[in-house]
Amino acid sequence: MKTSDVQTIGSYIGGKWVVPNKENLIEVKNPADGSTLAYTPRGDKAEIDAAISAAKTAFASKEWKGMEPYTRGKILFQAAGIIRDNKEELAKLETLNVGKPLSQAETDVEIAARYFEYYAGVADKIMGETIPIGPGVIDYVVREPIGIVGHIIPWNYPIQIAARSIAVSLATGNAAVLKPAEDTPLSTLKLVEVLEALPLPKGIINVVTGYGYEAGSALSSHPDVNHITFTGSVETGKRVMEAAAQNIVPVTLELGGKSPNIVFSDCNEENALEWVLRSIVQNAGQTCSAGSRLVIEKSYKDQFVKKLTAAMEKLSIGPGIENHDLGPVLSQKQFERISEFLQKAKDDGITVAAGGERAQVENCENGYYLKPTVFDDVPADHLLAQEEIFGPVLTVTTFETEEEAISIANGTPYGLVAGVWTENAGRAHRIANELQCGQVFINHYGAGGGIAMPFGGYKKSGFGREKGLEALKNYTQVKNVSLKY
Repeated sequence: MKTSDVQTIGSYIGGKWVVPNKENLIEVKNPADGSTLAYTPRGDKAEIDAAISAAKTAFASKEWKGMEPYTRGKILFQAAGIIRDNKEELAKLETLNVGKPLSQAETDVEIAARYFEYYAGVADKIMGETIPIGPGVIDYVVREPIGIVGHIIPWNYPIQIAARSIAVSLATGNAAVLKPAEDTPLSTLKLVEVLEALPLPKGIINVVTGYGYEAGSALSSHPDVNHITFTGSVETGKRVMEAAAQNIVPVTLELGGKSPNIVFSDCNEENALEWVLRSIVQNAGQTCSAGSRLVIEKSYKDQFVKKLTAAMEKLSIGPGIENHDLGPVLSQKQFERISEFLQKAKDDGITVAAGGERAQVENCENGYYLKPTVFDDVPADHLLAQEEIFGPVLTVTTFETEEEAISIANGTPYGLVAGVWTENAGRAHRIANELQCGQVFINHYGAGGGIAMPFGGYKKSGFGREKGLEALKNYTQVKNVSLKY
């Protein structure tokens, strides 16, 4: 992006774009080359207060309270069309800001549209139930909107998660306040801009940009917020939960993972190789549900890893906008964090089967590129196999029995996703039954995929579920009504 293209973008509060204070801005960079893409406001408590005030007014308005669920659904369908009409611009912004290949960004935009379609179809189907109490009593349960929902959006999939947040909030009759990651706010802001055409009360959707420790903290601790949804690190998730607890506010936390692909020698090798590779290099491995551990049958390991590393070394690396196989990691901070893991592995004598170093990309000397990396024969209890690296780094650990495979797979603090690769259906189901994680893929791998599939974790991967019908429970509250006649 040329210097002349750099613009200053305001937050979106109460249906208006807020002119930012020029002295208090955040620089948004392109991870491909380090150039400046835009400036956004460094929002704080004052902006969050204004956004929540606007959301409260809109939520309580007759226009919103009196809107039929069917009409909300029609609006969400309209939103899906608007997103597709603006697919090229949204995908370009996602790629420039996050660094991911353009084809992946285009998929993300399509998924964003599909969230609106999915929840459009749900809006008038949020059912209650009747409960048989006894003669002369009619007892029924209704699900009502929870109120003002705060969404703290992560930096790795902003367009997808912003769309998911808005769609489910609106479908259930709530008002939303979004705080995008300070590193990658641009596609979220553009999404809200293109959705301004929707016939919604001003203030039903609000976006405040800023740092997590300022705007994010103000949102998660605000006494007028009724639910907080957070996707990010374990440590930040703890702080969000602690802040929300002061106001007795429920939270949904998705906090990452250390997801295994469990590969047996009887797998469909071509299929397994493709998805093990894709699940670790997608978005440069910066995916909470990345398949970052290869847990593989010992007798089969050498054959499989040889083919995997050969395929990995053929991947093209470069700016996402040029649609290479692998783009940069997000930032200098992220690059340095991953590099520390790489150095730790080398210091501990872990075998480097592929990569393990910075990638040099012509004319992108200031970009944050890493070669996709495979560490072989990693002990199951080593730091590399225990902690979320959040980069294109795969560890290989072997097993000899089903029981050992299950033990290794479950042997981390996380429990988000797992893949099982075998043609033995009985074995696949036995293992799926024992895995401690929120999603299990057998002979495919969704990397958190599937709009209709409930998504969330066990253990330190968090609690609550996004996506699918299960997510509706987060955004509604139950009221029981009993009538004696």
